[in-house]
Amino acid sequence: MNAMRNTLLVSLTFAALAAPAASETSIIGQKDGKDIVTVRVDQAVRSKQALPFLPGISTKTVGSKGLSLLKVVIPPGGKAEAHIHKGHESAIYLLQGRVETRYGDHLEKSVVNVAGDFIFIPPDVPHQPVNLSDSEPAIAIVARTDGNEQENVILYLEKK
Repeated sequence: MNAMRNTLLVSLTFAALAAPAASETSIIGQKDGKDIVTVRVDQAVRSKQALPFLPGISTKTVGSKGLSLLKVVIPPGGKAEAHIHKGHESAIYLLQGRVETRYGDHLEKSVVNVAGDFIFIPPDVPHQPVNLSDSEPAIAIVARTDGNEQENVILYLEKK
């Protein structure tokens, strides 16, 4: 019964985050490099890493050249596909939850982070975040030195 409840909770969380909203994302301001631009995100999209995320600041949304900022949600019991960010640093602030990040050439290393932690991931480090809760989503704000947030994500097949 518990497993059914958790599966339903994961499905409902992803559906709520990934379902189309009544209106589209709003961009307020001009992407001309002279205006302050505001992004109002009303729907999540699915990342290459198989997680829902809310695209905020990127080349596409505001015209940024070397920076992206987004909100990532790891559903209860969920995990990302193992991946690297080719040539780009990532900084993460964990807003909610407990996340184990497996990393290294064989994902043999591990760190557990809790809400309030600031996390740095160097360029090209294979990693895979896993939500340790079966009942609550983990939520993070992610900044990356890549305006094209998803273009330099490479899924990582563990070396055997």
